[in-house]
Amino acid sequence: MAAMIAVYCRGVHHTRGEPCRECDELLAYAERRIEKCPFHDDKPPCAKCPIHCYQPRIREQVKQVMRYAGPRMLWRHPIFALRHWLDGRREAPSSPKAAKRDRRESV
Repeated sequence: MAAMIAVYCRGVHHTRGEPCRECDELLAYAERRIEKCPFHDDKPPCAKCPIHCYQPRIREQVKQVMRYAGPRMLWRHPIFALRHWLDGRREAPSSPKAAKRDRRESV
């Protein structure tokens, strides 16, 4: 998420180095939400997640960032882009409890 926000901020807000205050706040919010995600390590991409943990206004901001930065990630961060693409191909757990059970069974 940090890499995508950096690409977006640099391209849209014309910043150099550190992101602008608005993008910095968006990143902090996203990190807090990811940290509290009930899926933990099995977190699916947000588009496939059965639980939407972002506020509607923030979800729209994140969609804007992803629409802009997504195609540019291939050039700026090809490994991140590939990992994100592969992540999007796997099935999302049906619930946090199912994800937790699957983690226990795989150990």
